[in-house]
Amino acid sequence: MSAVLAEPVQPTEEVSALAADASRRLFRVIGASQGETCVVRFESAPDEPVVLPAAAVRLLGALLAELAKGNAVTLMPYHAELTTQEAADLLNVSRPFLVGLLESGQLPYHKVGTHRRVRFSDLMTYKRQRDSESEAALRELASLSQDMKLD
Repeated sequence: MSAVLAEPVQPTEEVSALAADASRRLFRVIGASQGETCVVRFESAPDEPVVLPAAAVRLLGALLAELAKGNAVTLMPYHAELTTQEAADLLNVSRPFLVGLLESGQLPYHKVGTHRRVRFSDLMTYKRQRDSESEAALRELASLSQDMKLD
């Protein structure tokens, strides 16, 4: 299996319901465990336990939680390089808008031949910064609204 899933997994209603139950159970087990590993047994092969790193189980729990919400999910290594379209899709912006961010220096990139590539880690750093600034602006607007009694 590839380290990067090319297509997002879009959950059906049945998958979302199963994922919701599984994520609740998994987070309950993870919370009670202090170990570095977790043992998983599958009904189809109960005599072949699978030992997983606790970090992988936490990641699986997060994946299940997203599927439970009905969100499409994909797996991508932190060091992956994205095309401008892939990066734009992850930020939920248009490709021309993303190219503007690249050209203005707000988001680092490099070229492979004539094509721009954006590191996933740089994209996530930019996204966290953008989200943080948005939250701060929203808090300020809420504060101003309360000060002006616009509730």
